[in-house]
Amino acid sequence: MTLSTRTRYLVVGVTVFLLGFSLAVFAAPVSPVDDRGITVIFEKPPQRIISLLPSITESVCALGKCSALVGVDRFSNWPRSIQELPKLGGMGDINIERIVQLRPDVVLLEKASPVIARLNELGVKTFALDVKSMSDEKRALQKLDVILGISESPRVWNQIEKEIMRANKQLSVGNQDIRVYFEVNPAPFAAGSTSFIGEILTQIGLLNIIPKSLGPFPKINPEFVVQAKPDVILLTESTIADVQKRPGWSSIPAVSKNRICIFTGDQNDILVRPGPRMGEAALIISQCIQEKMSSSR
Repeated sequence: MTLSTRTRYLVVGVTVFLLGFSLAVFAAPVSPVDDRGITVIFEKPPQRIISLLPSITESVCALGKCSALVGVDRFSNWPRSIQELPKLGGMGDINIERIVQLRPDVVLLEKASPVIARLNELGVKTFALDVKSMSDEKRALQKLDVILGISESPRVWNQIEKEIMRANKQLSVGNQDIRVYFEVNPAPFAAGSTSFIGEILTQIGLLNIIPKSLGPFPKINPEFVVQAKPDVILLTESTIADVQKRPGWSSIPAVSKNRICIFTGDQNDILVRPGPRMGEAALIISQCIQEKMSSSR
């Protein structure tokens, strides 16, 4: 055997060894702890995933693993590529039989989901996440990295932070101490300072009229908003008609000066989901507020 032939065999042998070693490392079992405090063992990265919460669906896709999804909840609608996947119901009517038929390697769902126990009884592996704040989302991305056998969470989180920083810069010139009220729905429930929406508002330099003491998403008395006198009101297009009829609201600076940001359904999905599009949410908010403040000066 010639020296060159021996060299080729040596190179091939080393390559095969390294490939086998890398596959062994990649396929090594992992044991992440979910947000119930339960350790869930994965012998290898799951190839068939079901997500039962829109923010989790978006997180899986942001990490580059959309192709592993085989089913989602009825409210998951982004990215567009998942729209043809089987829809498995909502919080109160999850289709457990269909989930079992899809043979998932894992079902990702929220901590409070009522179907966890039943799925586990049927031999379906579950991993629960409880995402209510920005730090929760960062942790969820990191845990999904472990489960999926990847290391994409730093990239996704860095993108969120960059977009929030851009949103902050958009508002930093000539827009100081802007008091805002973010209405989640017309009950009315508001986004408090401790919610992920409240955190976004703070990070882009806005003053939330809802104090921390009221919690993340408090139901409030509309008179509270009248007394707080926000400079800008943020709400969805389905709420605007109701706002105009509320007693005393015509005296609020945001209303009298037409500083009301009205978000479309698609924009609202981005704004009210604590997922990988939080940076985009910050940009949507900052752009509207900048336009409203500039036009009313």
